[in-house]
Amino acid sequence: MNVTSTQPARILVGVSGGIAAYKAVALVRRLVEAGCEVRVVMTEAATRFVTPLSFQAVSGHPVRTTLLDAEAESGMDHIALARWSDAVVVAPASADLMARLANGLADDLLTTLCLATSAPVHLAPTMNRQMWAHPATQANRARLVEHGVTLLGPAAGAQACGETGEGRMLEPEAIVAALLVGARQDLAGRHVVVTAGGTREPIDPVRFIANRSSGRMGFALAAEAVRRGAAVTLIAGPSALPTPTGVERVDVETARQMQAAVESIASMDIFVGAAAVADYRVAAPADRKLKKSGETLSLELVPNPDIIREVASRTDRPFVIGFAAETDHLREHAAAKREAKGMDLICANEVGADKGFDRPDNALLLLWGDGERELPQADKRHLAGEIFDTYHQITQD
Repeated sequence: MNVTSTQPARILVGVSGGIAAYKAVALVRRLVEAGCEVRVVMTEAATRFVTPLSFQAVSGHPVRTTLLDAEAESGMDHIALARWSDAVVVAPASADLMARLANGLADDLLTTLCLATSAPVHLAPTMNRQMWAHPATQANRARLVEHGVTLLGPAAGAQACGETGEGRMLEPEAIVAALLVGARQDLAGRHVVVTAGGTREPIDPVRFIANRSSGRMGFALAAEAVRRGAAVTLIAGPSALPTPTGVERVDVETARQMQAAVESIASMDIFVGAAAVADYRVAAPADRKLKKSGETLSLELVPNPDIIREVASRTDRPFVIGFAAETDHLREHAAAKREAKGMDLICANEVGADKGFDRPDNALLLLWGDGERELPQADKRHLAGEIFDTYHQITQD
């Protein structure tokens, strides 16, 4: 979608039940002010908090509230409405709405549209902090992200129930910024190369050294770069993740294969080293399966190539973004790694039993030459957008 063109972006705003429904009126207004054409669909519960007339006044279009509405279906039926939209955002998205969508239910107009559309679906969760933290809600959140839904928030702060914590709906301005960032096509004309996932370093034909990297962050960055208009090459270690639409994917297994794939690319504007490349490999992998003998087994390990350092030392070096996963002293270790490898920007995160690897979300500390920025816990597709926003901040300062 492109809000700067003569054809405004078409955004479907869904409103589920919750006190934050009043903020959705401001959200619709901000989208209209940004040049978008907006249609609103409300759940029955949402109409208890805000009237459909309020949304009709700010959007300029009738509001849909029921699935089986003969009069409405005679005009733009629900399937046509699903096809019409360039993007769908549900704000607020209640715990109930998230649960129904996570399980593929289509028992009202809003859930039906979310399932029937091929457009990107965004949810702005809003609920009591205990509801948000409940394992059932977190399981639904993870399932929705796996299904390609982008979560915007929630934010932390004072809640209508009098408690304080995560569960507040993002402010309308933040939601608009997240929705329309892809419309800028601000990476058009650039070649972005992303490495993702872990590498496997063979011990013998059936065993290997690896790590817990899922590749989700690298795949999210590749998808975001394409959404912003870039030509993207994704060099991926072993991963079952689907290739993002519009991305050229090169599959590799070992660190040296990843190095060769990167070296084969003649030129690039941005290099994102999101892969968790093994620091060492076995010096002489066995050509046959090693049999268990009951004796101590020793393996000689030798260093793997430092791909990021090599890219950063090119004479025609691109802008280099790297990552650091640390168990302690996050800022100090990340700053030292950025300096040693010659990165322009490093994205650092803590890892442990319940954070970092193999999760759909993360929290990041971004460090560059003269600045830093903390990104709170969010799904990795949202973080990908924030990372490219920071790239623009650095290169335009």
